Amino acid sequence: MSLANAVRAAIEKLYTGTCDVIEHRPVEDGALTHYEDIPVLQNQPCRLSFGQSPSAGNVSDGASPLTQTVKLFLAPEVGIKPGSKIVVTQAGQTVAFNQSGPPAFYESHQEISLELWKGWA
Repeated sequence: MSLANAVRAAIEKLYTGTCDVIEHRPVEDGALTHYEDIPVLQNQPCRLSFGQSPSAGNVSDGASPLTQTVKLFLAPEVGIKPGSKIVVTQAGQTVAFNQSGPPAFYESHQEISLELWKGWA
């Protein structure tokens, strides 16, 4: 087993959640077009990681509030289009997110910054 494969196997052992990816796609119905939520990926093993970082907001008392940062770790070959809804189930909780930045790709995994789902744009 190569080092890259060994690293990937070790990271994938940490995947304790699964995610579903949903795209909001146009569907033609005769002369009309409407949008439907189309699942494009289901039960993909993954892991959420939570952290905190100081907010860049303007605070009058000089203290910077902390904001939660959320990252999704998953296999590097999985493609998630910008604007997709990502529903993650981990530790008995299911939460919907959307991608807030481009993925960081590595040989062993990818990391996607997430924000709480607010609805389709």
